[in-house]
Amino acid sequence: MTTQSSELPAKAWVVTWAGVVCNLCLGILYAWSVWKAVLVPRDQSLVGQTMRGLNEGWPYLTDFQGTVAYTIAALVFAIVMIPGGKIQDKYGPKAGATIGGLLLAIGCIVAGLMKSYTGLIIGFGILGGIGMGIGYAAPTPAALKWFGPHKRGMIAGLVVAGYGAAALYIAPLAQYLIDNYGLSASFIYLGIFFAVVVVIAGQFLSVPPAGYVPPAAPLNTSAAAKPTTPTADWSPSEMLSRWHYYALVLLFIGSAQSGLLIIANATPLLVTTSKGIPFFAEHIWLIASFGGLVNALGRVGTGMYSDKIGRSNAYLVNAIVAALCVLALPQIIAMKSVPLLFLAVAIAYWQYGGGLSLLPAFTADFFGSKNMGMNYGFVFLGWGIGGLMPLIAGYIKDVTQADNYNSSLYISAAILIVAVLLCRVTRKPVKARE
Repeated sequence: MTTQSSELPAKAWVVTWAGVVCNLCLGILYAWSVWKAVLVPRDQSLVGQTMRGLNEGWPYLTDFQGTVAYTIAALVFAIVMIPGGKIQDKYGPKAGATIGGLLLAIGCIVAGLMKSYTGLIIGFGILGGIGMGIGYAAPTPAALKWFGPHKRGMIAGLVVAGYGAAALYIAPLAQYLIDNYGLSASFIYLGIFFAVVVVIAGQFLSVPPAGYVPPAAPLNTSAAAKPTTPTADWSPSEMLSRWHYYALVLLFIGSAQSGLLIIANATPLLVTTSKGIPFFAEHIWLIASFGGLVNALGRVGTGMYSDKIGRSNAYLVNAIVAALCVLALPQIIAMKSVPLLFLAVAIAYWQYGGGLSLLPAFTADFFGSKNMGMNYGFVFLGWGIGGLMPLIAGYIKDVTQADNYNSSLYISAAILIVAVLLCRVTRKPVKARE
């Protein structure tokens, strides 16, 4: 028998904040541009040569090579979200968080010890991606099950904000470790730290007991403002049979590709724009850290106003403004305007972060919360496909021998505009028996 609680249990917030802490470690992906700035030299004649000093043994890479491990991590992350969701649904979030945290740690340590392009792919790309996927699949579905539909946007945004905010401290910490102890030490020390924190925080994750029904929305909540409450739960196979699922995947591709393009190249973009300004040359990590803050705020902020104005309206607002900023970036960089660069990057990060709170909420609104772990894993494939955009940008840059990412930025803006049009026609599916 199901019973609806009149008050939210304290355990719901314990699970939510434990999820935030786990994601604060799993979000190392968003600080990648700090490592890329060291691995990819501005003087391309150094490519293929071996570094000296603290980074003895590490090779200099092309732009394309410097993006491969990042892109593989994103793709593996997205694919593993499906079995990761199954682990969460079947064995509980503690198991997912523990396995994910340990695999991410092992991947970082392997990358640091191998000191090679291959080591980055195996360690950070494959092992790290698997760890991120399994670990990330645990906190959000667990937290959402404690809350009603009227708070899904805010809670999803809050939990995933930890992942976005990770760059806020990982970027400067990684830069400090690289500057003082070298690339290898930066990966190894961070890996050990992540293992300890994620395993401990993961033990506080749990799902509600059988029969639990979250508190309903306050009576004064506007009916027009509330997300539609699904009256049935969809199994993964049922979800995959409806076009609405594929629409959500495409919406995820649209929101993710532009953000991941900026995230992967934030530091190089600042290097180009701030050329001749010593302060930024010495504090180049600032833009990645700043982006992490906005990324996190975008997840919470978008989640909150999506609960008020609806998921679709929130997606439209974010994507339209971000498309305009991405289109403006080439001109901003040409003008050497650091303030405008930070503004444009902030909007791109906000939109990207917003998508990562909107899509899990969309998934729960459309297909219910019972199979949320695995269902969202399938929807999350869109994020992984969006992760190809930085790799494509690096390839275009290397092939054309351009000193900018202008072509890729224009392509990215066009994809965002297409996503806006798709969002306009996508609505919640209804089961025949509803």
